Amino acid sequence: MTLEGVRGQEYTMQLAGKTLEELLVSAQSQECLTVGVYESAKVMNVDPDCVAFCVLATDEEYEGDIALQIHFTLIQAFCFDNGIDIVRVNDTQRLAEILGNTDESGEPKDVHCILITNPSEDTLDDPALEKLSLFCEECRSFNEWVPAITLPER
Repeated sequence: MTLEGVRGQEYTMQLAGKTLEELLVSAQSQECLTVGVYESAKVMNVDPDCVAFCVLATDEEYEGDIALQIHFTLIQAFCFDNGIDIVRVNDTQRLAEILGNTDESGEPKDVHCILITNPSEDTLDDPALEKLSLFCEECRSFNEWVPAITLPER
């Protein structure tokens, strides 16, 4: 890969991170988010057609968590089987900040899996979702099935 290709890829990843943040904020305001591994598994089991996008998040602290990795593998397989776009984020703290999802001690709640779901009566119509879907499609064309996205810092 050329230097220009690397720079272009870094720029695309930065845009994808900003777009993901926009999508999460928008989906949360429309009450179209499911947060947490177990909560997400329940939604996928009951109504997989309502899932529009999936975010898996981990950081160094959880890299060795075998149970979490097994859940991720199962969630990824489910998403692939059902045509759901999926990305990985490596900063659970930043993700929790975006969602305002911390407990009283300031520790992030379970943000390891986040589903963006469609509203009950319609599909989620969000430009950020469309951009991220195109980003995922482009990544798959390069055999990157679960692209990693870096969220912008505040």
